[in-house]
Amino acid sequence: MLSKTAGQGRVESVHRALVLLKLMAEEGSLSVTEAATALEVNPSTAQRLLATLVGDGFAVQGTGKRYAPGPEFLRPGALQRLPSVRERLRPHLERLFERVGETVHVATLVGTEIHHLDGIEAANHALRFGLRTGVTLPAHETSAGKALLADLPTDDVDARYHIALSGPRGRELRVDLGNLHEELERTRRRGIGTNFEESESGVAAFAVSIGLIDGERAALSIAMPIARCSRSDAAAFAAHLFTTASEARKDLDLAGHM
Repeated sequence: MLSKTAGQGRVESVHRALVLLKLMAEEGSLSVTEAATALEVNPSTAQRLLATLVGDGFAVQGTGKRYAPGPEFLRPGALQRLPSVRERLRPHLERLFERVGETVHVATLVGTEIHHLDGIEAANHALRFGLRTGVTLPAHETSAGKALLADLPTDDVDARYHIALSGPRGRELRVDLGNLHEELERTRRRGIGTNFEESESGVAAFAVSIGLIDGERAALSIAMPIARCSRSDAAAFAAHLFTTASEARKDLDLAGHM
């Protein structure tokens, strides 16, 4: 029996298993706790998914109770390494940094969280926004998160948050779905996500979605201290984000922004 689907016919258990395979390929190995955190599920659910992958040969359990890619995943022809999203977007991140001179990031959407994969910190300002590379934040509180959630159908957004809210950290997730959908509709109209001190005090951030890259939804963002942010900055940042994102889509030969 298939588990409940989310969004446009997505089978959630299959999606979770694929996320774990991708994480194992990227990180080399994965613990049950790390898997549960990435998927926003109970450790027992993560354990069952990992055990299934082990049983089918797509993962192996090594020392320290960590899980690594198995023989079925690594056999010749099964896995051909492609440049990561971080590698593919690095030239465009550098180009955006040259244009704006503020701290910039590449971020991806995982469940209801934003993962900052890469970044370049502005060093020419005494008051500047530091790097958040490696940091995860609630998507609905960040500019990149809003830009990427706005790409999704309403039922997909709802499914993601229903899963997160029913998970072990659901009580910590401060989100009103009605307000979130209103914000996402504004983001769709503008084409840009914004964050004015929502994720943390003193930050102003702007982001544009690039779209779906090898199964990952990625965005470019600009962040700066809100004390230095003016209306003219916001307009200029939006223009540079739109230009850079368009160049990235063309360079990566993305079929469309969806």
